[in-house]
Amino acid sequence: MATPVPAEPVPVGAASARPDLTKPVPTEPVPAPGDAALDADPAAAVALPEPAADSRVWRRMHPVTPAIKGWRVLVGAIAVLGYQFGDDLRNAAELVGDGRWRFVVGGLVLVAAVGFVYALLAWRMTRFAVTDQAVHLHTGVLFRQQRQARLDRLQAVDVVQPLLARITGLAELKLEVAGGSGSAVSLAFLKQDEAEALRSELLARAAGLHVGAGAPQGGPVVEAAPEHQVFEVPMARLVQSVLRSGVTLWAGVFVVPVIVGVVWTREPGAVFIMVPAFFGIAGAIWSAINQGANFRAAISPDGIRLRHGLTEARAQTVPPGRVQALAITQGPLWRGKDWWRVQMNVAGYGGAGEQQTENVLLPVGTRDDAVLALWLVLPDLGVADPRAVVEAGLSGSAADDAFGFLTVPRRARLLDLLAWNRRGVLVTDRALLVRSGRFIRRLVVVPHERTQSLQLDQGPLQRRFGVASLVVHSTPGPVSPRVDHLDAAVAAALLDEQAERARTARANAGPEQWMRREGTA
Repeated sequence: MATPVPAEPVPVGAASARPDLTKPVPTEPVPAPGDAALDADPAAAVALPEPAADSRVWRRMHPVTPAIKGWRVLVGAIAVLGYQFGDDLRNAAELVGDGRWRFVVGGLVLVAAVGFVYALLAWRMTRFAVTDQAVHLHTGVLFRQQRQARLDRLQAVDVVQPLLARITGLAELKLEVAGGSGSAVSLAFLKQDEAEALRSELLARAAGLHVGAGAPQGGPVVEAAPEHQVFEVPMARLVQSVLRSGVTLWAGVFVVPVIVGVVWTREPGAVFIMVPAFFGIAGAIWSAINQGANFRAAISPDGIRLRHGLTEARAQTVPPGRVQALAITQGPLWRGKDWWRVQMNVAGYGGAGEQQTENVLLPVGTRDDAVLALWLVLPDLGVADPRAVVEAGLSGSAADDAFGFLTVPRRARLLDLLAWNRRGVLVTDRALLVRSGRFIRRLVVVPHERTQSLQLDQGPLQRRFGVASLVVHSTPGPVSPRVDHLDAAVAAALLDEQAERARTARANAGPEQWMRREGTA
């Protein structure tokens, strides 16, 4: 375990004993290889040159693709008509009587026909090919677009099945590539077994394995890597966790006063005020259950495999070393059950909302499940007793700390009366651990080699109390590592030391092709 940075005493009135943070501290970028920090331009997905002699084998999407995509146009048209002419459509008898229904039906048929024809043309103009370096995708009807997803920047591979695609046995293969928002490459739609086989082939190529060329018509030639399931989320626990979430809490805050008002004033009409809110709350609850249903996590040589979804099934594969940061959180309503939620930052996924299920490693689980999820990402924490260190991060405080967490000095407790003694940071040989939160407990873990950049912040009140905040920049996602109200001298020293640790860790991390890193390619 790394030795904590000692806090130097800061004499009152001695300006020289405290670092000058009145000016912005220059941030030293420490980009990790293969991460979005190298270039946040979505054009990174098209950085490879076209070969001089095109020997690539081009393939098309499944012929049913136009029908699956075309129905969306029809649904959109119905929604627009319902919004624009809702008052007229409510009086069905009047529509039938004056013959206007023919125009409505005719318009819908016309829109559906145009949408289907366009989807058919788009399907004919769409093709893709796979090489050792990239996946090439050509699309566009009026405007042609050529994209390349570099395999050395591959961050995750998802097999997604919307409801209609599941009915027809098709799936979408989505490639998440480091390069900022809009860098993902989507192959929609393929046969489910073809999509899964192609996923295995792409992961093998990205890992540095030599893939043979003996498949007919350029098809995938790699068998799926074996996997071992490590945990799953029971449906009953998922439903209970949603009912114990912040959505339900806020629903009670708004619904109870309305019910009391109706009883007090004896005006039942006031209930209709809650109709929009009711649908919004019900939609949020359904979305959380729908996306988190059947959640299972497994480990394989390809990386972490996650499967979840009720109406839309999603199978994610996150290769080794692609998780940039991880957060384990617990809300106040989950404390009685000791449930925890685990989220992660993966370059390419982005998004910071609670509904971003791609960034969820565990929607709800026991303490043991949460710790196991952490071990999937970082098997070696770099300390002698990793479980005890994690327990101190999840539930510990400055009063009972025995592992050397750097904490908020007592002189700054007025800046954070409720959680000042929970805040702390611990540096190990492998990662930076940040704990925070009194009501919403939170433990953030950042592997040293995945540190993007570092920054010191100091507001006027912090300057008055001689403290500062250390910000660890990560890729876009729900995890934002930040240590507030550290002693200013300690924070400045920690920034310099962490930058050096990040450089050393990246130098020792090895190539992005993880099978070559293990010497098995």
